[in-house]
Amino acid sequence: MTILPRRALTRVDDLIESGLAPADQANALLQVAEAFRIRLSAEMHSAITTPDDSIARQFLPDVAELNIRPEELHDPIGDTTYSPTPGLTHRYPDRVILAATHTCEVYCRFCFRREAVGDEGALPEADLAAALAYIAATPAIWEVILTGGDPLVLSPRRLSALMQRLSAIPHVEIVRFHTRVPVVAPARITAQMIKALQARPTTYLVLHTNHVQEITPAAQAALAKLADAGIPLLSQSVLLKGINDNAATLETLFRTLLRNRVTPYYLHHCDLARGTSHFRTTIAAGQAIMAQLRGRLSGIGLPTYVLDIPGGFGKVPIGPGYVEPEGDAYQITDWQGRRHSYRDPDAPQA
Repeated sequence: MTILPRRALTRVDDLIESGLAPADQANALLQVAEAFRIRLSAEMHSAITTPDDSIARQFLPDVAELNIRPEELHDPIGDTTYSPTPGLTHRYPDRVILAATHTCEVYCRFCFRREAVGDEGALPEADLAAALAYIAATPAIWEVILTGGDPLVLSPRRLSALMQRLSAIPHVEIVRFHTRVPVVAPARITAQMIKALQARPTTYLVLHTNHVQEITPAAQAALAKLADAGIPLLSQSVLLKGINDNAATLETLFRTLLRNRVTPYYLHHCDLARGTSHFRTTIAAGQAIMAQLRGRLSGIGLPTYVLDIPGGFGKVPIGPGYVEPEGDAYQITDWQGRRHSYRDPDAPQA
C-alpha cells in the first residue's frame, strides 16, 4: 500500500486513504471506531514504516477489538470504585490520580481507559474545583498524579494555572505527570510548557512508551529539553504481544531510554480492558522475559513488572521469584538459572 503524506488521523476513511487500513475491512473497522476512539498523531504517522509495524499495531484499529471476552471490564483498574469526586481517584492513602482531561494525542488500542477517553475534553471547572477541595481537605495526600487522557494536551496556560492551585495546598509536595506527549507529539514540549511544569511543587514526568521505534529524533530532542530543565524523567511501558514481548526488544527500548536520561520505572502486564485479548501475554511469559533482562541489562534499566489487580485493588510486583524456602535455608536462583543454597546468619544474642 502507498502511504500518503503524514498528518493526524482520526477516522477510518482517513486510515484507508492513507494506506494504513484495508478498504475491504471498512465496515468492521467502523464498528471498532464506534466503540473505541481513533487518533494517530502526525509524529507517529510519520514514524510508521508498514501498516503492521510496532507503532501501527499500537494505534491503528483492528477487527480483533470486536472480540470482547467475558473477563474483560469497562473499568479494569477500578477508577470509579475509588472516586470521591468526578475526575479524582484515591486508591492509596498518600496519593491521588487527577484526570485533568479525557483527551489524548493518540488513542492506544490497549488503553485501560479506552471507553472514557475523548468524552469531554478538559475536566469541567466545577469538577476540578471539587477535586482540589478534596485534596486540600485530606492532609495525607502527598502526591498528585495528573493523567487522563494526557495532561500535556492542555495548554501551558491551563497547566500553569493548575500547578499554581496545587502549589497552594501545603501538604502536596509532588506532582507526577503521566504522558505520551514527548514521543507522540514532541512539538508540544516548548519553553512555555516546560515553565509550566517547573512550578512548585516538585514535578516528575513519567513517559509512556513501548517500543524504540516511537523514540524519533524529535522525541529525543523533546526529552533532552525536559532533562536539561531538571525535570526527573521515568518511563512506563505495557507488555504487548507481537510488539515488545521479547527480551531483545525491551532491552533495546530500555537502553535507549537510559541514553535519553529516562529511567525505566514500570512494565505493566496488559490490563483486562475490553477488546484487548490479542495484546495480552501470560504472566509466566512476562516473568521469563524479566528473568532474561536481569542478566543482560544494568539494574538502572530494569523496570518493575507489575499487575494492576482488576477491581481497583492496586499494583503488585509480579516479577520472577528468586528465593524459595527450603527447610531452615533458602534456594536462590541466579540470573543464569543456577540454584544456590543460602542460610540466614544466626540472630544476635540478647
